[in-house]
Amino acid sequence: MAIEIVKEFFSAYGMADRVREFDVSSATVELAARALGCEPCRIAKTLSFLVKGKAVLIVTAGDVKIDNARYKAQFGTKAKMLSPQEAEALVGHAVGGVCPFGLREGVTVYLDDSLKRFPTVFPACGSSNSAIELTIEELERYSGYVSWIDVAKPAL
Repeated sequence: MAIEIVKEFFSAYGMADRVREFDVSSATVELAARALGCEPCRIAKTLSFLVKGKAVLIVTAGDVKIDNARYKAQFGTKAKMLSPQEAEALVGHAVGGVCPFGLREGVTVYLDDSLKRFPTVFPACGSSNSAIELTIEELERYSGYVSWIDVAKPAL
């Protein structure tokens, strides 16, 4: 199970006890915010895309969506999200629990600038009922991100 892989990942840093599991679903931004008792914008949603045949994850704030023009300028191709089956096969996490931790080999992670306005954010932990609160510095450290990018716009 993916959450066990993520817990094992964080246990290497002495942080497994910070992974929170809920009795309710946290599979969407709204559900995660409700489970955590925080604003939806502080949910660090991880979106999975296929770029040149490889899985790419972009972690954004919960109140934004991908801006197609910025995405194309960044990656040189139109945004194509992974199907639920592709996400599980290529990333190692099911949709609703996709996160930038405990990933399969070859997955590239980017952090979107929309996250920089918060002292802490809440990414999922490999299941549709889990999360961890991380500072932006911790998110950088543990996500193995390649770079910060600016590919999001407000979701109206």
